[in-house]
Amino acid sequence: MLVAEIQEGYSARAWHGPNLRGSVRGLSLSEVSWRPGSKRHNIWEIVVHCAYWKYIVRRRILGEKRGSFPIEGSNWFHRPEARTLKAWKADLELLDAMHGIMVEAIGDLKDLDLGKTPRGSRVDNRSIISGIAMHDVYHAGQIQLIKRLLK
Repeated sequence: MLVAEIQEGYSARAWHGPNLRGSVRGLSLSEVSWRPGSKRHNIWEIVVHCAYWKYIVRRRILGEKRGSFPIEGSNWFHRPEARTLKAWKADLELLDAMHGIMVEAIGDLKDLDLGKTPRGSRVDNRSIISGIAMHDVYHAGQIQLIKRLLK
């Protein structure tokens, strides 16, 4: 059930409107790079932020150490470093990859694991997993708003 919830927020057909992956479909480089304000995140940065938190969820539920995210830094990453279609597609691939390995890790959990609170966390695995689905939907909505502001 949790995996289905995650997939609905990420890429599966959803009744609630665009999911995260759907919200970035077909956007141009200028659209994903545009900032609604000088100190506001653009769509590209939101995508990498979401990839990072999928990595964090996987790391937390598996008890892995920090430091293996492919981009140096944490949480928010300035984008674009290079405003090219290749760089944008690479970050979309990063999002897909982090989503895939996270879902795989969640799928391997036993029911008893869902009630466990990982070291360094204040909430149990069930809440962490449910939260990442909500995180995707939240940011999909944010992206939809930014797209409206673009016009």
